Amino acid sequence: MTEKRLINADVVDVNQLMPLKYHWAWEHYLNGNRNHWQPQEVPMGRDVATWKSGDLTDDERRVILRNLGFFSTAESLVANNIVLAIFRHVTNPECRQYLLRQAFEEAIHTHAFHYIVESLGLDGGDIFTMHRDVNSIAGKDEFDMGLTADLIDPDFTTASPEGAARFVENLVGFYIIMEGIFFYSGFAMMLSFHRQNRMTGIGQQFQYILRDESTHLNFGIDLINGIVLEYPSIWTPALRERLAAKIDRAVELEIAYAEDCLPRGILGLNTALFRNYVRYIADRRLERIGLRPRYGTANPFPWMSEAIDLKKEKNFFETTVTEYQSAAALSWD
Repeated sequence: MTEKRLINADVVDVNQLMPLKYHWAWEHYLNGNRNHWQPQEVPMGRDVATWKSGDLTDDERRVILRNLGFFSTAESLVANNIVLAIFRHVTNPECRQYLLRQAFEEAIHTHAFHYIVESLGLDGGDIFTMHRDVNSIAGKDEFDMGLTADLIDPDFTTASPEGAARFVENLVGFYIIMEGIFFYSGFAMMLSFHRQNRMTGIGQQFQYILRDESTHLNFGIDLINGIVLEYPSIWTPALRERLAAKIDRAVELEIAYAEDCLPRGILGLNTALFRNYVRYIADRRLERIGLRPRYGTANPFPWMSEAIDLKKEKNFFETTVTEYQSAAALSWD
């Protein structure tokens, strides 16, 4: 029987699910199944009435539209990376099982934004092309797409230390940066409406998406740390410096995005708070892949921990992850 490995295993190993080696990957898969939901299960009547009533200010509408514009195509970007890059190079079947679940969830998220846009009567062309037309969104997407360029080359391989390190950079780009940093400002903005009992249909869907993304983040961190554990020689000072520099750049891009969404304060939010929040989030992500925190800021939105407690996210190498429950059993305050 060939030895199971996260990358570079014998091709026969790709189809040999049992016996499980990486139980953390299977647990993530089971958690994803427990979290299953569908956008059309969420009523949008109150949101439609609020959107049409004129009760929202122009600045509040801007926040909603900007976040719909970013998330609507970012989810597709992540899904394409899973299908075209990550799945191809991960050679462990239980990890692949989770990746199939994650790709499906990304499709559900894209469906959710279609459902929101359609329900509110928005111009779908405007929303789904913001990744080209709005600089703060385009900058984030282009940054992450650059990390995939080598990996979709049919000649790319993880067999060499350089290739394995490049693959880890891709994983950091899409799990740590895209899903772990770039998504969280938007979550905070959109859940701020929900906390005030406004736009509750959108808020509920963003809460479900946040819960899914937390599972994605946990899996990605366990995959990154697992590869480094199996190939410790790739975890060089040079690689760690590159990763820290990429996260620095991601923080700059995310702060610019927050400033674009919030040219003036709304809902008790302002750009100064988001500068601290983005840096706080980045420090937590750095710690979880074994890098030193860089910013030292406090969390200005402790209420975000009520949805997914960042302090309770742990690697499977250390302890269990945040507990999950099915959508039908959820009670969001």
